[in-house]
Amino acid sequence: MTTPYRLQRLPGSGPRHAATGALTGLALGDALGFPTEFDDVPRILATCGPWREMALPTPAFVTDDTQMTLAVGRAVRDAMGSGPLTATRLTGPLREEFVAWSRSPENNRAPGHTCLVACELLADPTLPWVRASRLGSKGCGANMRVAPLGLVPGLSDEQRAGAAQLQAALTHGHPTALAAADLTARAVHLLARGTGTERLVERLRAYALEHRGHYHERWLGPLWTLAPADAGPGSFMARGWDECLAVLDRLAAALAAPDPEADPCEATGDGWIAEEALATALHCFLLFPEEPVTAIRRAACTRGDSDSIAAITGALAGAHLGADAWPGEWAERVEYRSDLISLGALWDS
Repeated sequence: MTTPYRLQRLPGSGPRHAATGALTGLALGDALGFPTEFDDVPRILATCGPWREMALPTPAFVTDDTQMTLAVGRAVRDAMGSGPLTATRLTGPLREEFVAWSRSPENNRAPGHTCLVACELLADPTLPWVRASRLGSKGCGANMRVAPLGLVPGLSDEQRAGAAQLQAALTHGHPTALAAADLTARAVHLLARGTGTERLVERLRAYALEHRGHYHERWLGPLWTLAPADAGPGSFMARGWDECLAVLDRLAAALAAPDPEADPCEATGDGWIAEEALATALHCFLLFPEEPVTAIRRAACTRGDSDSIAAITGALAGAHLGADAWPGEWAERVEYRSDLISLGALWDS
């Protein structure tokens, strides 16, 4: 068995180059989980060998998870080039980036159906973006790409949350997709700031409770009105936060009696939907908070949406430990390396 790749840092100290670490980790997790998506654990083990020894594929291709993360990152960068981040400044660049991604010849990595349908509608400049949003979808496409919003320095809590929900809403308008994207960005942000892992789930639960009835109207506009079953914007968002709170409770129960050898999906879900993608990624990360490679290997060897689970796991681990979390040989050959480095350098403190 290979020796776990560990990286220690002093308690309370911020990680070095957290943005580069998070974006690199996201891409590495994505590349590691790409070949195992849609397979069950026995088949993965038969193909890849012991999960603790999983090798990064050669070449280390990524999926739409990394591609769309870079799209969000570029959109945020461009929006902030003309002033503070606002919905008005961000919506146009996001829309342009998503449409460009959907039409790119490199968009051949089994992209999500919801994203493709929404992007086709977003390509019509006369159509308000809320009409493109798929209100019935809470797929993990909403939050597998949100890490940049947790990494950009200088944002207020309202900017970070509003922008995280907006980027989700352009394609996935279900309130759980919005809440899970917000919560994912919050987790990345806390870790990048040096928050310890011991009370991370508790902090995220408190955040969800605090924001349960809050609707970011400046960022989401009239989106909630397209869901007529809700009495108001607060009840619209409460539905999403309640589903996130429920899966966080399942996560807390799993971590109270951790079993690293069991498939994390058994406890926290298969990750095809946004709240389960976050919970299962947190599960993998918190089983091995100081062993980033082991964490993304565990995430890639799951029965569910392995690439998205591993991508979010890698973003969490990289935000926590910084750029030095990852073996140099792996980091140097992951696809889109130069783009990841460019955005990371922009946001690293």
